[in-house]
Amino acid sequence: MKNAMPSKRQLFVMVTARILVSVPVFLAMFFWPAGTFDYWQAWVYLAVILVPMLIMAVYLFKYSPELLARRMQMKEKETEQKRIIGASLIYFVLAFILPGFDHRFGWSHVPTWLVLLADGVVLLSFALVFWVFRENQYASRIIEVAQDQQVISSGPYSLVRHPMYLGSGTMYIMSSLALGSYWAILPALLIVPLLAARIKNEEAVLLRDLSGYRDYMQRVKYRIWPGVW
Repeated sequence: MKNAMPSKRQLFVMVTARILVSVPVFLAMFFWPAGTFDYWQAWVYLAVILVPMLIMAVYLFKYSPELLARRMQMKEKETEQKRIIGASLIYFVLAFILPGFDHRFGWSHVPTWLVLLADGVVLLSFALVFWVFRENQYASRIIEVAQDQQVISSGPYSLVRHPMYLGSGTMYIMSSLALGSYWAILPALLIVPLLAARIKNEEAVLLRDLSGYRDYMQRVKYRIWPGVW
């Protein structure tokens, strides 16, 4: 059964609530382990992720509210996806809490230029995700096929089949360096096999439920990285 589209007012409340919850959560994850607010890498990183996030939310609210509503969905329908998401939460939390402890105890000494370069890559990853949203109005957060969904093969989808995972995965891994931690890269990298499992299951769902996807797979050979996989 197709989920009812929320009204603009309901969607505004949902997005605002999500942002109001996310900001203190990020603050707690970064500064509580650090034991101080004197952590410039975290402040820069917060600006790098929150400003584009707000711009993207405003854009989608104005021009693509249906896509924004899809991005608000959190409850996975596929059993395998539920297990993958549950496992990924462990590594997500570790990757974002470790940098604060790293800052407190001085385990890593990431040079400023590398921190800023990582912030730049995070911004570029946001740009790739935004490009995906411009091309694909069906880019739901959960794995599902909408009633009127069509195969998207334009823009980044002409290069790889899952460009959003390329953007989000790169963003996630580079966040460790942006927060000034080498050690946090270890749990961040563990997201790679989980992303691979998510993609393989998603493709099984798309092959089952989305007309034309098998032909698209024949045209675009690689899932996430051209020439590799």
